[in-house]
Amino acid sequence: MLKNIGSEFNGFFINGTYVIGLTQTNYKELNVLHEKYKNQGFEILAFPCNQFAGQEPGNNDEIQEVACTMFKAEFPIFDKIEVNGKNAAPIYKFLKTQKGGIFGDGIKWNFTKFLVNKEGKVVERYAPTTSPLKIEKDIQKLLESS
Repeated sequence: MLKNIGSEFNGFFINGTYVIGLTQTNYKELNVLHEKYKNQGFEILAFPCNQFAGQEPGNNDEIQEVACTMFKAEFPIFDKIEVNGKNAAPIYKFLKTQKGGIFGDGIKWNFTKFLVNKEGKVVERYAPTTSPLKIEKDIQKLLESS
């Protein structure tokens, strides 16, 4: 499934939101990582999701506008998807089968992060409360091994 992304991809898949909670810190730190590693083949792919307390109520254009203006996101923000349940996007079904969470495979909240290597393997899964900058050593290790 992930092999279709291309052989130069190393990076994060995140489900995000622009409303309250973990948003400001995550976007700020994701922007730092994006800027620092984008020229080394590292990419951040964000997939908005409204399955967690209705925190992503906007349409795709509104989400894009807020993410890029308010939070200055320079990494790709895709259309809103579902990450859990029968209508979960195929990419999230795949990611969850590769790396389950502490309490099972389901995504518990926005900003769950998956670190993926060039071969399409999920290297690690991180909780929503894990600061993106605390993952930087794992990113460096991944890029060095590529």
